[in-house]
Amino acid sequence: MAEPASSKAWIRQAVDGAPAIVFLLVLLITRNFPLATWFVVGGSALALAVGLIVERRLAPLPAFSGGLALVFGTASLVLHRADILQMKMTIVDGILGAVLFGGLALGKNPLKALLGGAFEIPDRAWKVLAIRYGLFWWACAIANEVVRRTQTAETWAVFRVVVLVAAVVFALAQTPFLFKHNRSVQAPELPEPPESGL
Repeated sequence: MAEPASSKAWIRQAVDGAPAIVFLLVLLITRNFPLATWFVVGGSALALAVGLIVERRLAPLPAFSGGLALVFGTASLVLHRADILQMKMTIVDGILGAVLFGGLALGKNPLKALLGGAFEIPDRAWKVLAIRYGLFWWACAIANEVVRRTQTAETWAVFRVVVLVAAVVFALAQTPFLFKHNRSVQAPELPEPPESGL
């Protein structure tokens, strides 16, 4: 039973990452940021639709990120400002990190509330995992600000794809920790990267 769920997760992650890759390719080929942004808007809408079809629901993190990709992409096109789309990652990852650390400060764990049904680990392990993800998301937000303010649009687009790969690597790197603390019989499902669209 775990295999179909795992297949769905990989399909969803591939679809969620596709808009950023297509954006990079279109930008490198055409050097046209608005045209590439249209692909982000369309790709984000498609990613949300595929996620809904594959899982028959909208997973919270991809829905949040994909929805904001639509908002920021559309605003970037309407206002003719590339920096609006580029700020999306800073805002999304900054908010996600703040929610995790804010929840921990209040004695809650939003990550456990979000993913607690996927696997069973002790509360202390949940806290460690939340801190790791919070730091990772804040590091991505800070790195995005540095890159978008100091580099070309093409370099920033490459950076976005690198961050997608880094998010997958980071999630996979948590596997030993999850298996070590897992109290359930079935193998845990990895938390997915939040990035959808761009």
